[in-house]
Amino acid sequence: MKQTQKVCELAEKGERAESSKLLLNLVMKKGSQARRVMWEAFVKIRNAVPKIDKILKEILDHGFVPYDYIKVTVDSSSLTGKLKDIQQKHQDTLKVQTEKLLVNTMLKHGTVRTFHLLDRYVDLTIISSVRDRMLVEHELLARGRDREEWREKSIQRELEKIRPDQLFHSSFSHRKSQNGSLAAVAGVAGIGKTTMVQKIVHDWATGKIYQNFQFVFFFKFRELNAINCTINLSNLIVIFYPYLRNILENLWENPEGLLFIFDGLDEFRDKIDFDNSQGDTESLLECTDPEFRCKMSTIVCSLIQHKLLPGCSVLVTTRPNFLHVLEMAEINVWAEILGFVGEERKEYFNRFFEDEALAEAVFKHVEENEIMYTMSCNPSCCWIIGEALGTFFSQKGKNHQQVPKSITQLYSYYIYNILKNHGRHVENPRDVLLKVGKMAFAGVSEKNVVFQAGDLIQFQLQPSQFLSGFLMELLEGEDSPRNMVYTFPHFTIQEFVAALAQFLTPDYGEILKLLNEAHGTADGRFDVFLRFVAGLSSPGSAGPLEEFLGPFPDRTVCQVVDWVREMVEREIENIGGDTGNRNLLNTLHYLFESQNTEVAQATVGPVETLSFSYLQLSPNDCTVLNHAISFCDTIKHLDLQSCALQCDGIQRLGPTLHKCQNLGLVKYQLGDAGVKPLTEALMKPDCKIQKMRLENNSLTASCAEDLVSAVTAIHSLTDLQLGYNKLGDAGVNKLLSDALKNPQCNIQSLGLSFNGLTASCAKDIASVLTIKNSLKSLNLSSNEMGDSGLKWLSVALRNPASKLQKLGLWAVGLTASCAKDLASILSETHSLTELDLGFNKLGDSGVEILSEALRKPNCKIEELGLDHNDLTASCTKVLGSALSQNSSLKGLGLCFNDLQDSGVKQVAAALSGPDCKIQSLRLKSVGLTDSSTDDLVAVLSNATSLKELDLRSNTFTDNSIIMLRRLITAQKTLEQIQLAENQFSSDGKTQLRALQGIRPKLNVII
Repeated sequence: MKQTQKVCELAEKGERAESSKLLLNLVMKKGSQARRVMWEAFVKIRNAVPKIDKILKEILDHGFVPYDYIKVTVDSSSLTGKLKDIQQKHQDTLKVQTEKLLVNTMLKHGTVRTFHLLDRYVDLTIISSVRDRMLVEHELLARGRDREEWREKSIQRELEKIRPDQLFHSSFSHRKSQNGSLAAVAGVAGIGKTTMVQKIVHDWATGKIYQNFQFVFFFKFRELNAINCTINLSNLIVIFYPYLRNILENLWENPEGLLFIFDGLDEFRDKIDFDNSQGDTESLLECTDPEFRCKMSTIVCSLIQHKLLPGCSVLVTTRPNFLHVLEMAEINVWAEILGFVGEERKEYFNRFFEDEALAEAVFKHVEENEIMYTMSCNPSCCWIIGEALGTFFSQKGKNHQQVPKSITQLYSYYIYNILKNHGRHVENPRDVLLKVGKMAFAGVSEKNVVFQAGDLIQFQLQPSQFLSGFLMELLEGEDSPRNMVYTFPHFTIQEFVAALAQFLTPDYGEILKLLNEAHGTADGRFDVFLRFVAGLSSPGSAGPLEEFLGPFPDRTVCQVVDWVREMVEREIENIGGDTGNRNLLNTLHYLFESQNTEVAQATVGPVETLSFSYLQLSPNDCTVLNHAISFCDTIKHLDLQSCALQCDGIQRLGPTLHKCQNLGLVKYQLGDAGVKPLTEALMKPDCKIQKMRLENNSLTASCAEDLVSAVTAIHSLTDLQLGYNKLGDAGVNKLLSDALKNPQCNIQSLGLSFNGLTASCAKDIASVLTIKNSLKSLNLSSNEMGDSGLKWLSVALRNPASKLQKLGLWAVGLTASCAKDLASILSETHSLTELDLGFNKLGDSGVEILSEALRKPNCKIEELGLDHNDLTASCTKVLGSALSQNSSLKGLGLCFNDLQDSGVKQVAAALSGPDCKIQSLRLKSVGLTDSSTDDLVAVLSNATSLKELDLRSNTFTDNSIIMLRRLITAQKTLEQIQLAENQFSSDGKTQLRALQGIRPKLNVII
């Protein structure tokens, strides 16, 4: 009993691995029957939990006794004699190489900041899949959205976490391989790929993981770039691990015991082309022998493709935008590092600062600053934040200057600290900084993050203590042919220094040209660079740097401010479409970084409509959008459809959402958790919201209470669309009883389509219709209301108290059995003018009963939808007769019914009657042929009210062109005719299109 309780306690503490091991040991000790019960339980849930299914398959692959398999994966392969001694030496060497984290400077003998790996290492969140292998957005900007996307999908079991020691587990494998395993781990710059690999190597060397591998070989692609000559695998190993020279032949005999790790594929200068799509004859070479001399890229390709040492395992890391290189390789496990999630950020800052109070103060500021919080999922960005903010919250510097809020301000203080600590070591720091910035800008332009010694010479830079503050030395090649290369600590630092140099360059004409060219670049490489340029026009960003760099040129400041103003105004005018919306969002980022309230008020203040639908917004984007809306008095329409940001986005937008009149959050991935912050944001005395669209947001009955609060408290809200959710009868009943029946509720239009409602809910809906005379429109489409549900509705609609004007019953399971109830609705309701009955099964008999209701003078219906109702020509005589006597109907839909030529003729003839007022007739896919054209034109030419005619998806050919042209020409009231998806030739379509301009407003759609 105590042991069982301990299993639960370990699981509750988050120590799931230990909990699982203890449970497994307990079961194994209980005997065969206990084991059988355990496996039977696993089998029952295998379909609901994909990971269980994978594990069961893995066990089948390795044997039926799981405990034996686990022992195999943990115990190191046995080695004897000399090999065992060499293995121990190799492990000791790797342990020493990986036990410290070093931050190198450019000075060969300068200060090196050293940390113990285990003191600084924080576990990263890694997922066992890669979501987008062609990531083209700026890597920093994508992370906030990815974090939230992972959180949501992990709840839905769409993604699963994977530990570094599981990269070669078959339960995560996408394919089986007989020749060894290949794992690829992706992650953006600074996310921790190299540190993760260092931890893997260290843990292997200390006997913690992957003991089934006898030897692990670790290479960085940036080091391999220095090998410009042909080489063989044996020599490569000896260069890095000379003590292995005499045992290599023994190692090659057992490739299954070898793991090769290659870090940083994106930094490899040689071309890797697995399918030889470039037609390079050199790429066709294969290396199958460790002694075969060839290009470095050929060795790497051959190892990955299992042509060289088949049976060995390979781990490759890269940025996401280089994963396409590996598409043709047989990758067993795809994984991606998402960085820090949840408390992992806090743990990083606790380890970064020795002072607990200081760590807590910095983290609290990061939590409260949306942009910094999003950045902090990236370990390198955490380091930048820590370096920049540390002095502000220390006792010495806490009361000095304002703590940075924007990214530009943060980086300004980062550079300020470098200038303060290293500036005294150089005579003219401004001159050196400008040179570094020009080199940085060249790198941004060419998407280059690694610089050679030749680059420093080109930009007239010399290694110095001052320069070491900006650039890190990546390699020191004393004992190998590796060259020294340099990089900025993070790509965003390179972008900031590039922006700073361009801002301080006194060539005033060039800055505007540069800004316009950079803004027009489609691939996003200059997005953050431009934000930094805009941000440097702010006194809050420039002020700290002026102490060392002198005053920022007033003329440049004015030019940049005017450029930001011009860009915002231009993009507001060009709003629309994915490109236009994305460009506007980028310019709003410029505006945010500039912190210029005057420009913001003048440009964004008058805006009434903002649409960013289908753009993948990050939390940073929402912070910027909130900043922009704060300058607006009223936003008539804010459309954020399919922005996929969930609850976090609502929290960022919360302070300004009440300014919106029409708010579109369709397919926003809001979820139940997001409804509460949304309603809280809107429940303000000056809330102006009138229409709110929340369709397709995975809402369930759990959020009904919050919806009730919103509907009853927000008196301006008149239109609420909740379609394509999962509210069910319980959720809707709650909404109806507690909200719509409340006198404070002013809802006029309510959408509940696709919500899993049944006939049981219809009774409650009916009761609301007789009480709530403000409700004018109700959409219940695609719910299983059935004939019995319709009966409840019909009783309510006939009640004089009901003021409903529009009712959607599309695809609700109606049959001919409810036709009398429908007929009573048509003939006895006083307010209903629109009724959609499409995609039901009323059949000919049902429509004939409805036709009788249409004849009655009390019928007020103006729009009737009967699409896809199993109708044939048999019902059209009765229907046509009724239409000829009905003077209220203005629109009729009969699409997707097998009416054929004869049936359509009967319906169309009614339109020429003096009482028929139909303006829109929809006859898509009803079986019309060329044989009907003469009759159809003859009767429709006399339809004096007809404005819209839909004849799509029939079988008209060029033989009908003359008569159709005659109809379009003769029918003077016709404003739109749709003829697409027929069988016209190109010439026939041209003849019909030629009629487009014969009358104002005429629209011929082919």
